[in-house]
Amino acid sequence: MKRFWLFLTLLFALPAWALEVVATTSSMGMLARVVGGREVKVTELAPPDRDAHMLQARPSMMRTLRDADLVVAVGAELEVGWLPAALQGAANGAILPGKPGYFEAAAQVPLLEAGQVADRAQGDVHPAGNPHINLDPTRMATVARALAERLAQLDPAHAAGYRERARGFAAAVEAKLPAWRQKVAGSGGVVTFHKDAIYLLAALDVPFLGTLEPVPGVAPTASHLEALAGKLKGKQGVIVHTPYQPPAAAEKLAALTGWKVAVLPIDPPAGSDAAGYFALIDRWTEALVK
Repeated sequence: MKRFWLFLTLLFALPAWALEVVATTSSMGMLARVVGGREVKVTELAPPDRDAHMLQARPSMMRTLRDADLVVAVGAELEVGWLPAALQGAANGAILPGKPGYFEAAAQVPLLEAGQVADRAQGDVHPAGNPHINLDPTRMATVARALAERLAQLDPAHAAGYRERARGFAAAVEAKLPAWRQKVAGSGGVVTFHKDAIYLLAALDVPFLGTLEPVPGVAPTASHLEALAGKLKGKQGVIVHTPYQPPAAAEKLAALTGWKVAVLPIDPPAGSDAAGYFALIDRWTEALVK
């Protein structure tokens, strides 16, 4: 009898999820959580207040990846500086690129700026295309559907649920998009520190007017900011940088143009669900209106 009760105790102590999912960013974690529902346990590697370009592979990442069933990465070389090393150190063949346990969001959608030549003179470019798709709700909806299929492949027993939740996320995006576009209609334009918001601006039909970086990955210079201010003369808009990007260049350009500065994250808070992601887009649209 004691063995029976011990068996029941162990049975109910087992985790409810079917798959261990490791997401590289909080945006990817959000998608995995939304599509996976209770069938997945999601761990995020890159905190949303850090630049996912600039992380380093750590032993803690490797330990997390060692037990993963699926890695959900942004891709397009966003994590190239640390994810390959972390995957190699994890010694988990099931989640290596080319295996069902490895999923790249950027590979599921058409990318802006694809086909650029990797030339040091052009800065830190991504030949496959700009990887910052996470701020585009429409592309994220497409990725959600593809992720549902991958989860269904790994866990056929819950395939219907994965697909239903992906459809629900896509429907929510479709319902919210007209209001977002209407809210920002007539916005003058945006200057960002890095080209990390161009997908959202394109989705909302808001003009993208330049970056504080002279080329991707290169720190702003006084001459570049002065030239940019000259191009913006007579226009209205907003200057945006993330919390982890230095504010001095944005403040300098604001002084030259009279524009406002907004500090906005490009990923939702850690552990977010769809509501957290939509709140992030709401923050951006509010800043663009101002």
